[in-house]
Amino acid sequence: MDTLIAQLQRQFRDYTISLYHQGFLDDQFTELKKLQDECSPDFVAEVVTLFFEDCEKLISNMARALDQTGNVDFKLVGSSVHQLKGSSSSVGAKRVKGLCITLKECCDSQNYEGCVRCLQQVDIEYKTLKAKLQDLFNLEQQIVQAGGRIPQVDI
Repeated sequence: MDTLIAQLQRQFRDYTISLYHQGFLDDQFTELKKLQDECSPDFVAEVVTLFFEDCEKLISNMARALDQTGNVDFKLVGSSVHQLKGSSSSVGAKRVKGLCITLKECCDSQNYEGCVRCLQQVDIEYKTLKAKLQDLFNLEQQIVQAGGRIPQVDI
């Protein structure tokens, strides 16, 4: 059993490090992890779940606004992208945040094609991050169920 725990912990550590190295996460995610303890063992998963619900809502709002051909409300899109940038920044979603900065620039210059392209990238990126974090949380659960402790990963 101990070898299983050690193997899962190593897998967890390697996977976490890869998420940082590939630019999916930044230091803010590390800060978020520090707020989690025995009293709130699901804190990060809950915060991240709310973030992804927010992503879906904001992306959908922006897509609807961009769908108004010839009458795009760039202010509305800009406002949504600003919210998304803030929430992605607060959970450490580095790539999503970076795309939001580009999307905001496209909104500011009323570049319709750029907005549509960026929004598609934001959608793909947040879905990719969601899947990767789900894998990470599943690994955490396996470690705990096996009787182990979640290792602290220093990046």
